[in-house]
Amino acid sequence: MIQILRALAALMVAAGHAQFEVAGLAARAGLPFAPATWLPWPAGVDVFFVISGFIIVHAAAPLHGRAEARRIFLAHRIARVVPLYWLATTLALALAWLRPGLVGAGAEGPATLAASYLFWPMARTDGTVQPLYSLGWTLNYEMAFYALFALALPWGRRQAILGVLALLAGLVAIGRVAVPLPVPLAFWSDPIVLEFACGVALALVRQEGLRLPGPARLALAITGLALLSLAGEAPALPRCVAWGGPATLLVAAAALGPAGAASPRLRPAVILGDASYALYLAHPFVVRGLRVIAEATGLTAPIGPGPLALLMVVLASIAALLLHRIVERPLTRAARTLLEPSPEPEPAANKI
Repeated sequence: MIQILRALAALMVAAGHAQFEVAGLAARAGLPFAPATWLPWPAGVDVFFVISGFIIVHAAAPLHGRAEARRIFLAHRIARVVPLYWLATTLALALAWLRPGLVGAGAEGPATLAASYLFWPMARTDGTVQPLYSLGWTLNYEMAFYALFALALPWGRRQAILGVLALLAGLVAIGRVAVPLPVPLAFWSDPIVLEFACGVALALVRQEGLRLPGPARLALAITGLALLSLAGEAPALPRCVAWGGPATLLVAAAALGPAGAASPRLRPAVILGDASYALYLAHPFVVRGLRVIAEATGLTAPIGPGPLALLMVVLASIAALLLHRIVERPLTRAARTLLEPSPEPEPAANKI
């Protein structure tokens, strides 16, 4: 169920961007189009953050207490996140030179370029704290979370999880009382990092044996979606509450059920969930590519704004599935082979 929720989160982000692009096309063509407001589409990122906190606890479970835990954990995380993001950043940089503004990368200096590849928050010339490929702001949070989690890995399971929760809470507290802070610390101490803590806490209660019956999980899911819808895209409450709270309810609904394979009818959603990282990183290229084609050919009017937005999301999903199979998986395997520490040689006395 978690993979299905990952698919939903990625589709939310892609749908939000598609509707934004189509709204501009429709306005220039004089066509009526109102983006759907029944969900705050950017909140897909908040769902991702809670899922990330949950998944990382389970991915690291065999490593607690091991001397090489940090090296193995970071090798796995770097192999999972870095290759595809570096590829997307490089493509965005190339397109920025060929057609400035197409995918959000701007003409920045070498320091910003280095920071973008190293997941280091840095202000652009316009003051926004974003990497060259703007979607990478979320990965600046992800990589910081991985680093914090790695610090606690050599401890026992429960102590490590509680330690990570304390570190995240302490980071937010520092951001509230110590002002002004350097840009990276101000960025990482945003309360949005508490969404990772919510996912970590959900993983802990699951590992402690908590399971909810189907009706209770359905109620959590419905409540989460209803609260997201009520919050809207301009919530009055802080983001970590208005969107992070409902996101936590959705992840709890997916995570606190019995273990087992998803129904075969849900298999397509699971497959898309497997490709959700590729969908997140690749969809701006597809969406804006179709925008350029629609502008050049005048397709917006004959297709219609709504169907065009849907077409953008569908083609982005297909591209993500291909990218995941053809590029992401081989890159991840190669990176893990390169980065994962070699097993310690077995003492001669133990060999037969």
